[in-house]
Amino acid sequence: MPKQLEVWLKAAHLGTLMQVDGRLGFTYTASWLQNPAAQALSHSLPLRSEAFDDRAARPFFAGLLPEGNKRRLVAQALHLSRQNDFGLLEGIGGECAGAVSLREPGQAQPARSDLAPIGESVRWLDQAQLQQLLRDLPQRPMLAGLDGLRLSLAGAQDKLPVTFDGHRVGLPLYGSPSTHILKPAISSLNGSVHNEAFCMRLAAAMQMPVAQVEIRLAGAQPYLLVRRYDRLPASAVDGAADAVVQRLHQEDFCQALGIVPEHKYQNEGGPSLAQTFQLLRQVTRPNAPQVLRLLDAVVFNALIGNHDAHGKNFSLLYRDSTAQPVVELAPLYDLLSTAVYPQLTDKMAMKIGSEYRFTELLPRHWEQFAQAAGLSPAQVRKRVLAIAKRLPVQALATHQQMIAADQDDALLSEIVALIDRRCALTAERLGKQGAEDPI
Repeated sequence: MPKQLEVWLKAAHLGTLMQVDGRLGFTYTASWLQNPAAQALSHSLPLRSEAFDDRAARPFFAGLLPEGNKRRLVAQALHLSRQNDFGLLEGIGGECAGAVSLREPGQAQPARSDLAPIGESVRWLDQAQLQQLLRDLPQRPMLAGLDGLRLSLAGAQDKLPVTFDGHRVGLPLYGSPSTHILKPAISSLNGSVHNEAFCMRLAAAMQMPVAQVEIRLAGAQPYLLVRRYDRLPASAVDGAADAVVQRLHQEDFCQALGIVPEHKYQNEGGPSLAQTFQLLRQVTRPNAPQVLRLLDAVVFNALIGNHDAHGKNFSLLYRDSTAQPVVELAPLYDLLSTAVYPQLTDKMAMKIGSEYRFTELLPRHWEQFAQAAGLSPAQVRKRVLAIAKRLPVQALATHQQMIAADQDDALLSEIVALIDRRCALTAERLGKQGAEDPI
């Protein structure tokens, strides 16, 4: 008898995840397929009555889970094999990225699980408990195995879905939606909280859609609170007078392209920049604004030294509409200047043209990138130069704002200097040719 989990999208039972002889399978329910407003769970799992095998299903569902050592520790806490995707989802797949949750067959749907009033089904933490949580997370990712908690986020970094009411941090219980993602400092990377906060705020200063972030303290321990862009607060939904949280569906580019998370880097078979632009053109309408947003993100990541901008660090967001959801490039997230750390690789997660290393980027590599992405080389050159001109000014201003807010860190001066050098090098190389010339 195959093991089964019900797959829910918001408040609708959309399909069934199965495990047979250790392999996954997925099918949509007949009632969902008959629904005129039915949407696919993933671009890689189109609506159909036939079952999807392990090769098709695993990229999306494994993509909901933590990765690397965090996955190993979750499996250890749940007494499972780290290869057991099904068991891990059964243990922690109640509150995931997007609007997906997985439940045992026949499990009662939590009251108002998709539109849950803030304050209900939340275990609020005092300062001592929050400090203890920050100490526990490295050894117990997602707090796996604790009663009432089934929380999951992709990635290899310590993080946790939480509820934040503007003053208190709490743990969402029994499948209720979270509002924020808590990210503690990365022990091996000094200043990581301030680094990410700076890069995210710099993106916002450059008029790029980006998740909102806030640096907070638990005692002397800094941590980052990231407002979830796949959760919407509202003052009244379905007649409710109190504040509620509504889930929005999303999937990362690896999930949408059917690529397993362990292959998220391009040199391991992960998405290329050409594939990401092609995906956006396929799923968004109108796609020109989304393509330009992605171009800006590619240039921004290169110039700030975010070498970890792989396929799981870009996502599609499905916004609700009266008919089918409107698909768009999700706000940027996980922005970190990794190039400022000498112990980390200088290879970019996705190459620009035929080059992985920023210091080796020449005009011809930008031209190769433009052509592969279906963009005008001259327009790409113009956009790169425009961003390289504005970015150092905004980086300095963002740093000054953090100093004024008493949120400075010694690392930020190094990042500002790194950005200045990278922008100057880019302007020098691309500026040698006339503005009318192709790259």
